[in-house]
Amino acid sequence: MTARKSILAGLLVLTWLAAAPVAAQEWARKMFKVTEHDFGSVAKGSRQEFAFELENLYEEDVHIVGVQTSCGCTTPTVTRHDLKTWEKSSIVAAFNTRTFLGQRSATLTVTIDKPFYAQVQLQIRGYIRSDVVFSPGEVDFGAVDLGTAASKKVQVTYAGRGDWQIRDVQSSNSHFEVELKEVQRAGGRVVYDMLVELKPDAPEGNLRDQLLIVTDDAKMGKIPLAVNGRIAAALSVSPSPLFLGEVAPDGTASGKLVVKGKQPFRIKNIDCEESGFAFQIPDKASKVHVIPVTFQATKDMRKIATTLEITTDLNGETKIKCHACVNVGTGLESEQDTHHVSER
Repeated sequence: MTARKSILAGLLVLTWLAAAPVAAQEWARKMFKVTEHDFGSVAKGSRQEFAFELENLYEEDVHIVGVQTSCGCTTPTVTRHDLKTWEKSSIVAAFNTRTFLGQRSATLTVTIDKPFYAQVQLQIRGYIRSDVVFSPGEVDFGAVDLGTAASKKVQVTYAGRGDWQIRDVQSSNSHFEVELKEVQRAGGRVVYDMLVELKPDAPEGNLRDQLLIVTDDAKMGKIPLAVNGRIAAALSVSPSPLFLGEVAPDGTASGKLVVKGKQPFRIKNIDCEESGFAFQIPDKASKVHVIPVTFQATKDMRKIATTLEITTDLNGETKIKCHACVNVGTGLESEQDTHHVSER
């Protein structure tokens, strides 16, 4: 089937689905990995968020109009409204633990109007405790340089039983270390200082995790505490991957790489496994380097996918890698299969 006929077939089915609300709801629901989440037992004032991830599985563009909540205990936001094929977004549900207490639940209604109208309902629930308070409500490391340690303190306050205890602090992340110290116990009030350390071997990237505070409560004995931050390398390169598009045999393609550091540095060399690439390397130290890249194709080349290794004099010698790709020839078919809404 030609691309034109395939698109026309998809549009015809879209017209049919527009008149079939049940089918429309089903295709939209399939874009979500999960449609419900239980926060469990959480402390008053703690930060509690959950991201309902969705991915456009179809050839048609998807547009999310917005999301409404049935309860003020949950505030939803959409990270991205327009999705092309394979693009992702999230409906982030924030549990309002400062204003609400007790057992709470909410229905989040996500409205989509393209390729046609549909709604998906997401369920949120949890129990907000009034007797346990975290201050601050999360462990936020902020921006941390790769290879360095960081620490934050959180105070845990309990009001109730005079013999209440924290028995353990658990995490599946081996890059955390926790030191717990009881600082007050009087009149049914118990206070702990908790020092959370991020080890220097933590990997680069966004940090979104949690600690579980294990207490001696017979019910709801585990209380989650969010841990957030970003671990950034000394160097960054963009775009990565560097895609130079499609070039005819014996033709040329060009692009630019941007290499950034937190302090001035020089680029010593750029190594590439494939022939045809050339780089104009600046000779001065700078925090930001814009590097013109050219590619010369030959007749025997097809799809080129390679790794560029950029060597700098930062901190003696620091390297960073970047992927690069280019298609040589015309009429190359995409290797990734996509589907119309009708085929899901």
